[in-house]
Amino acid sequence: MIKDNAAFLLKLEDIFDSDYLFIDPAECWNYGYDNSRRHREPIAVVFPRTHQEIVDTVKLCLQHHVAITARGAGTGTTGASVPPENAIVLSTEKMDNIISVDPDNRVMVVEPGVSNLAVQQAAAEHGFFWPPDPTSSGICTIGGNLAYNSAGPRAVKYGTPRENTLGLTCVTGKGETLKTGAYTTKSVVGYDLTRLIIGSEGTLAIISQATLKLTPLAEAKSTLQATYTSVNSAAKAVAHIMAQPITPCALEFMDDMAISLVQEKAQLELPKQAKALLMIEIDGHQYGLEEMTKKVAESATNEGTIDVKIATSPQQIKQLWQARKALSPSLRKVAPKKINEDVVVPVSNIPILISELQVLSKKYNIPIVNFGHAGNGNIHVNLLVQMDQIELAKTCLADVFSLVISLKGSLSGEHGIGLEKRDYINLELDSVAIALMQNIKAQFDPYHLLNPDKVFPVIQ
Repeated sequence: MIKDNAAFLLKLEDIFDSDYLFIDPAECWNYGYDNSRRHREPIAVVFPRTHQEIVDTVKLCLQHHVAITARGAGTGTTGASVPPENAIVLSTEKMDNIISVDPDNRVMVVEPGVSNLAVQQAAAEHGFFWPPDPTSSGICTIGGNLAYNSAGPRAVKYGTPRENTLGLTCVTGKGETLKTGAYTTKSVVGYDLTRLIIGSEGTLAIISQATLKLTPLAEAKSTLQATYTSVNSAAKAVAHIMAQPITPCALEFMDDMAISLVQEKAQLELPKQAKALLMIEIDGHQYGLEEMTKKVAESATNEGTIDVKIATSPQQIKQLWQARKALSPSLRKVAPKKINEDVVVPVSNIPILISELQVLSKKYNIPIVNFGHAGNGNIHVNLLVQMDQIELAKTCLADVFSLVISLKGSLSGEHGIGLEKRDYINLELDSVAIALMQNIKAQFDPYHLLNPDKVFPVIQ
């Protein structure tokens, strides 16, 4: 126990029962990690069960000048859930209630600790779904999805959490309760604080409740597997698919290295000469699905196409999606350090991005594996780094980011900034934008207690 924090920790015990408060370093240790593999041990971990407990915690932290990092399941990859020095972690995992499901108004109200999977299951019972579905949907929480604006494959047609959340209840850095948005799909009263807080990585407010907008489940789906002789051909096919009227509900891309990592595990049957793969999913009414599938298949065919197959059985569909979800864990086994950057470029610039990434891979002798949500231009660029290449990888990464910006792209599509990208944001944002954002944070969190070392570069 840190002596200066002794009084603070004793007061935490007035708010939380022993089952909902960790002070022992051995218990706190695991809550210093997220999926970035960065680590910093918190001085305590609290598990609020109510909105009021979050309010009381923030007010106590204000009195003692202790920083707070909120977290869900810790599946984020950029270090946004890793606490700063002398901070507590506020885990929302015990706030896991689905408060209400309102099919008539296509609305679900949930607490932040509910898993994405639990939301999907509850919505499906009424014929609906919530469009955001990150790869970690089985364990990631809604609070984490909202903090990162994490979307997943379906965003290409149905949008991100920002487009699928109607309102929030949260606690600001002043300990004030803030309610944003409305229960209706249309509202233009005041500024859109809901969309501002979503994606802010816990730097503006701690979410205690969310009103989600549900979407009816489609009558039917079809899944296509398209293979190509080169990543360039596949990238050009993506541009062609997205230029025609039928928007797929998922359009996923894998390069040859990604294919080789998961092909055996997922038992994918692919031509030996396949250097790139597209997974395409189309949904809609049953009566028009066959024609829509045919048109998308035609748009996916160009020079370099090996074949475009329709998955004809549930087993084939399952294998494709298993392959996609197995990718990220598989990459961690290839090299001691995996740097995963979820960059975004305009769809028409994907061929150039992939081609130039191959050049960078050869230049730095660092394998780069590419896959991701190609329909949005959101490509997950994975640098597989040996321990003696760490400094070289930083230079390579800077070149990757400069390439993305030169292609009118963005440094992050859904993984956020956190600690990993905070020193690069001035490549994308000018000084005016950064200053305005910092002023906005000061309004929500004037004492700089909410995840203070994230998003913006720390001034030494």
